[in-house]
Amino acid sequence: MISVTMTRVHEVTVVLYALSVLLYFFDFIYHNRKANRVAFWLLAFVWVLQTIFLILYMKETGRFPVLTIFEGLYFYAWVLVTLSLAINRILRVDFIVFFMNILGFIVMAIHTFAPTASHSHVMAQQLVSELLLIHITMAILSYGAFSLSFVFSLLYLLQYDLLKKKKWGTRLLRLADLEKLERLSYIMAVIGVPMLLLSLILGLQWAFLKLPGMPWYDIKIIGSFILLTAYSFYLYLRTVKDQSGKKLALWNVASFLIVLINFFLFGQLSSFHLWYS
Repeated sequence: MISVTMTRVHEVTVVLYALSVLLYFFDFIYHNRKANRVAFWLLAFVWVLQTIFLILYMKETGRFPVLTIFEGLYFYAWVLVTLSLAINRILRVDFIVFFMNILGFIVMAIHTFAPTASHSHVMAQQLVSELLLIHITMAILSYGAFSLSFVFSLLYLLQYDLLKKKKWGTRLLRLADLEKLERLSYIMAVIGVPMLLLSLILGLQWAFLKLPGMPWYDIKIIGSFILLTAYSFYLYLRTVKDQSGKKLALWNVASFLIVLINFFLFGQLSSFHLWYS
């Protein structure tokens, strides 16, 4: 039986893994080497925790842990983290590292929160509840990042309009310059997108466990993926197409309207987001 302490270690590992993925995404989009280094060491700590648990589990069972789906998932997650660390250090191919860690996070989340024979019924219920808590918290934090991104884009449009009309004055001086506003808006979107993605992964895991008969065409689920697509396209325009200026700010403002619709309207129309019992 896995102790309560080791179960808590699993939960901490998932949270650290999520932070690592967020920082890898930030580096992938923004080419921030400091974020890459912090993400690497977080991932290394995740690997240490996973390895310790793997050794303890082998010592307890007296065999290599691959005979059940539960064990196989954990070993698979450990292999993915190991390969990610190796690729990051040897090949330094950030694109591959980021997507490998997305896959690894999904596997780790399934393993940690899946109700198996290794957890008691009470423990399994508690884990599912905590999974929901993490999902909601990450979703709200992503909405907060999108809100800040929206405000910066709105200020950008205001500043742009004042400059175009040559309305010099105190109001213009109190606003930041266009380049800074655009950069801050972009950074907030970079933070919000992976956070929303991880939230959706955990939310789908919770729904699979708690609501096996849930319709996957639920309006809230569809709205969340539309929102993720809209902001991902914003990052695509900014990063790949190297677009900037008023059109990009308008796209960001329009994307935030989806945030409001998804939060206030689709949440009310959803068949299961009205309750979380």
